[in-house]
Amino acid sequence: MSRQQSGSGKPSELHPYASLLHELESLRDELTELEKLSAATLQDVNPVHLASSINLIHYLGLRRKDIRPLQERLAVVGLSSLGRMESHVLANLNAIIDLLRCALGKACKNIPILTETGAAQLEMNTNSLFGKPPSHRRVRIMVTMPSEVADDYSLIKQMLVHGMDCARINCAHDNPETWARMIEQINLARRETGRHCHILMDLGGPKLRTGEITQAPAVLKWKPQRDVYGNLLAPARIWLHPEDDAAPSPAGADASLPVQGNWLSRVSQHDMIELTDARGAVRILDVVNQTGAGFWAESKQTAYITPGMELKLLRKPISGHMHRVGRAGTVGKLKPLAESIRLHVGDHLTITREPLPGKPAQLDANGRVLRAASIACSLPEVFLSVKSGERILIDDGKIEGVIRSVGKTRMVVEITQAGEGGEKLLANKGINLPDSRIEFNGLTAQDIEHLEFVVQHADMVGLSFVRNSDDIRLLQKHLQRLDAGKLGIVLKIETRAAFENLPELLLTLLHSPIVGVMIARGDLAVECGYERLAELQEEILWLAEAAHLPVIWATQVLERLSKSGKPSRAEITDAAMGVRAECVMLNKGAHIIGAIQTLDDILHRMQSHQHKKNSLLRRLHW
Repeated sequence: MSRQQSGSGKPSELHPYASLLHELESLRDELTELEKLSAATLQDVNPVHLASSINLIHYLGLRRKDIRPLQERLAVVGLSSLGRMESHVLANLNAIIDLLRCALGKACKNIPILTETGAAQLEMNTNSLFGKPPSHRRVRIMVTMPSEVADDYSLIKQMLVHGMDCARINCAHDNPETWARMIEQINLARRETGRHCHILMDLGGPKLRTGEITQAPAVLKWKPQRDVYGNLLAPARIWLHPEDDAAPSPAGADASLPVQGNWLSRVSQHDMIELTDARGAVRILDVVNQTGAGFWAESKQTAYITPGMELKLLRKPISGHMHRVGRAGTVGKLKPLAESIRLHVGDHLTITREPLPGKPAQLDANGRVLRAASIACSLPEVFLSVKSGERILIDDGKIEGVIRSVGKTRMVVEITQAGEGGEKLLANKGINLPDSRIEFNGLTAQDIEHLEFVVQHADMVGLSFVRNSDDIRLLQKHLQRLDAGKLGIVLKIETRAAFENLPELLLTLLHSPIVGVMIARGDLAVECGYERLAELQEEILWLAEAAHLPVIWATQVLERLSKSGKPSRAEITDAAMGVRAECVMLNKGAHIIGAIQTLDDILHRMQSHQHKKNSLLRRLHW
């Protein structure tokens, strides 16, 4: 039997394309066999995502191999190197196989070359989750809502006008009453501006945090501004107000001083107020003007104020000496301050199971430690899982330690990393246990309670601190119970366990009709190491695209710009990388409108250069 001839007249077995064809056909056979073996997994997938789930399985099968040598050989002969095949694995393989068969003079199967079904499915899923994009930009902008928008309609309206497409409400903060007012403002702004804005409500999830800290005596301090020589530059500005006035202090106040009863009604502009502060020093306040029921005063001296101090009103008539007027006033209740707990490398920290207030270390007269600093944690279940020798990271990794011993009611941690002058330990800061295998319920009791509100008011629900597929199934079960099976679900990848279990998580997520993924880079970096973050976020983007799932690029995007008004060069580049996702999230900040405008401009410019992994070769300017 004669060998089949190629178009050049040479035997196909000797042609350089022959081995490529054989390797690609073998690879395709492996992927189709893997699809058959995954039949049970595919049974529960929502029908709208069946093709996407199959493509994800093909992609996972492909990426189990190191195909870099194959890529190089394909590139040398001018064929697709499989580097941009995430959304259409089998179609890409079949297209190359068909081209090789034609080049070798073999029968071609006329398989369509690189259909756009994968990209179309991703676009459909994106629109289902976020709504339609604005006319000038493909990638959406999501903004985390600060608490004040509940009562600030103008801020919400500005956010929408300048480019916000989605609003994120973090259920770990505020309460249903505040969320309802936020949503009312969003809906009003949507109607008035005519702009779309979907709402994501993030469940707090089983977040491990530090407990409360013992309250120190309430002390209010103010001090004037001085130059390096101690010369006065500007007096401290003090806002005096009735104790029962709950309004926040006006902008520009160095201190806010509550006064009991109606004593301030006796005060007039140009009066002086005399007091003896906590150190026994006589201090004078000059009253400069009145605003409503409150007064602005200035002080050229540093003072330490405690509740119950007497305030003496002094007034100078047109002619004569300053004299005291009426009875003394009394300083009202001051906000207590937490005790300061500062940790240095080598210190020990006791973490308690019981919700006992945290305390700083107790030292003897010679500075020796009598009792180590202590603090509680929010989830006592961790004591059943952690082991001696495992790492613990607090406050986004600012404080790092190693667990030295674990008991039923407490664990002892040795601090191995902190700032040069130590780090201040605060209440309600995140704790990460990257080496520990912790079993948490995917939804806390509070999450389940909040879900009742979420399903009535939000377009999407964010599932936080996911570790395994049971966490997703639990949420899906509760959504079915609440007749909200079509509510969008955003899977937040922020734990090491979630990244390690990502394929299984995505296939479980695809049981629901409207879904997406958030790369929550803050906790993910802490748990997996900052040096690995760039690699991890790439892999999450690839798997999500293979599953045709929209991605939210989140955490510290334009953070410095949002908070200070001035961006860093690095964060501008980071924001530009977000164009490969379907949505980029900004956190709240005093300069959030400027951050939205900047991100809108960056994403608009970058979309003509980049689409997912594809570099777009638009005409350059020279």
